[in-house]
Amino acid sequence: MQTSPRRSVRRAAVALASVALTASTLTGCGVFGSPDLVIYNAQHEQLLDELVPKFEEETGLDVELRNGKDLEMANQIVEEGKDSPADVFLTENSPAMSIVDNAGLFSELPESATATIPDQYVPSDRRWTGFLARSTVVMYNDSLNEADMPASILDFAEPEWKGRVAFSPTGADFQAIVSAVLALEGEQATADWLAGLKANGVIVQNNLVVMQSVDSGEVDAGIAYSYYWYRDRAENGSDSDSSQLYFFGNQDPG
Repeated sequence: MQTSPRRSVRRAAVALASVALTASTLTGCGVFGSPDLVIYNAQHEQLLDELVPKFEEETGLDVELRNGKDLEMANQIVEEGKDSPADVFLTENSPAMSIVDNAGLFSELPESATATIPDQYVPSDRRWTGFLARSTVVMYNDSLNEADMPASILDFAEPEWKGRVAFSPTGADFQAIVSAVLALEGEQATADWLAGLKANGVIVQNNLVVMQSVDSGEVDAGIAYSYYWYRDRAENGSDSDSSQLYFFGNQDPG
């Protein structure tokens, strides 16, 4: 891979691991006060605010962190094209990653960048990789038990769950869940599922409200990401003390 005098990695992939691969070649190569590494970050700012100083201390690199929303930053990179100052793009969700990948703006990762990443999280073309894991889960309250959980996340679109299951369709998190359904079940099944959720589910503002609605008993269950529940439990449990998590298995889209 050809490099510019300023950087060794011009179009790195979706992984903090890909930042680490630059350590041996970029140390001290900032030009006239410019950063050694520019990260476009659509991950949680708090997470990167903790990780980046540790990375800088370990590598001696000066990192500039630019924060924004998933699709906003993906489209900015595409608009900037090969002149983008971004060396690394960190995103929470696959739709934003795919926008940049489809534009041909990622470079192939070397083996060293993914040495600690399980193979199932590294695509065959090696143009991006996962570096943090989370799961779609069902949060359910004391009105239910694990035996009451459906066999698939698709079953929440059925009339028997009318008014009983909460979800938040407006964020990028839900787009990633829909992408999983689309990839595994196909377009028609995805359309039917979304229509059923719209008819029978309870739409709320975000994943935090999903958890709160389940815990308070406003709904019996909710579709969200796992870390909201674990974070609340670690803090005080005020929004999760009356609920449990259910993880779908058997390669279900959930």
